[in-house]
Amino acid sequence: MIGTEIEHLIKLIGRLPGLGPRSARRVALHLLKNREALMLPLAQALNKAADVIEECPDCHNLDTQRPCAICASSVRDRGIICVIEDIADLWAIEKTGSFKGYYHVLGGTLSALDGIGPEDLSIPHLLERARDDRVKEVIVALNATIDGQTTAHYIADCLHSCNVSVTQLAHGVPIGGQIDYLDDGTLAAALRSRKAV
Repeated sequence: MIGTEIEHLIKLIGRLPGLGPRSARRVALHLLKNREALMLPLAQALNKAADVIEECPDCHNLDTQRPCAICASSVRDRGIICVIEDIADLWAIEKTGSFKGYYHVLGGTLSALDGIGPEDLSIPHLLERARDDRVKEVIVALNATIDGQTTAHYIADCLHSCNVSVTQLAHGVPIGGQIDYLDDGTLAAALRSRKAV
């Protein structure tokens, strides 16, 4: 029989993405066995993070300062905004070191099935930012899913009234990828996005 507090811990851990009931039990047990070295420092880090990390009012990134370090930077290109679905996408793009503009985190994608409309995302705020005379290009960098592409088209339509160029990430054959291993959708996107050599 598992105690109530342990059961509660397992349920909370099980709410994390990618962890089912079994994984949650293993994580909880590992934390309990390593209370001093892992559980207590983790609890302190979570408590501190909850106190000091907040959403950036400009791009909706998370940081300990307002605006976030990216939006506060004076060396980034104010003429480009990269629109992304989630903060994890921002982190992935930043990790490449190849983008020097600013970001806009939507907080999800449009989804009629889930009842998510433009007002549920930060699309109105994006349109407000795109009307700034300094902004020349908006890169729509959303996932190549049905909801992602629907959202991308909706944003592109909305941005027609702004004086900006709207682009999107290329889709297709990944570097090091072999053509015979690619799925039909990826190959079709690669053919549509072909360019001169």
